[in-house]
Amino acid sequence: MVKNNTQGTATLLSDKQLQRYSRHILLPNVDVAGQQKLLQSHVLIVGLGGLGSPAAIYLAASGIGKMTLCDFDRVDESNLQRQVLYHDAQVGQSKTDAAKRHLLQLNPDLQVDLDADVQNLETLRDHCKQVDAIIDASDNFQTRHAVNQACFASRKPLISAAAIRMEGQVAVFDFRQSGSPCYACLYSQNSTDPTQETCTENGILAPVVGILGAMQALETIKVLLNIGETLNGKLLLFDAFMQDWRQVRLHPDPACEVCSLK
Repeated sequence: MVKNNTQGTATLLSDKQLQRYSRHILLPNVDVAGQQKLLQSHVLIVGLGGLGSPAAIYLAASGIGKMTLCDFDRVDESNLQRQVLYHDAQVGQSKTDAAKRHLLQLNPDLQVDLDADVQNLETLRDHCKQVDAIIDASDNFQTRHAVNQACFASRKPLISAAAIRMEGQVAVFDFRQSGSPCYACLYSQNSTDPTQETCTENGILAPVVGILGAMQALETIKVLLNIGETLNGKLLLFDAFMQDWRQVRLHPDPACEVCSLK
């Protein structure tokens, strides 16, 4: 067992945890104190599809201590091509129940709460008050705006992504920082969001959501540990067909119906 007092408080990791997370601990920006912080962190994941699956898997493997998983849907055979949380025998089961079983097999120390209601604004706000970061891995415009409003009201960091066909995007809206734009600055609730087209209608190449979901997990860890440069105030666009990444700077919209009403 190792004791670390670099931040003025005792930090204890068991021998098993030191072994399990040793490759994290070797990183100067993580170390023992950073791993302990991950173990004490609580992340909300809204949507357990193609994006939420890899995000949840990597966060569980990385040692996030607690997750709240939100999804109302059931596992469908057409999900299995890209939603790596599930397998064939789980078709027809609740996604949240199936995801919890998978994640606890991956890391038995993880605590998991479940909620099927992903669109009720008051419920989302209650969840946001209790967590350290929120991943929006949903697949519809309405839910994305509800999550954005709840995160802004709670001043909690939002890690958002969307994907379709062979393209996608990821962004961070860190409402702990003054002057951060929000999702509604990017896509107004009264505008047309090009990402609201569904995979059911347009298709999706499986690894695309894997890449973007892993990016969400990465940005979440950076946000929680306050390390590196995050995508706050930026939109990262991915074109898998041309293997092209492009970054766009985002600014607060003075007329935004969410973050301009303070």
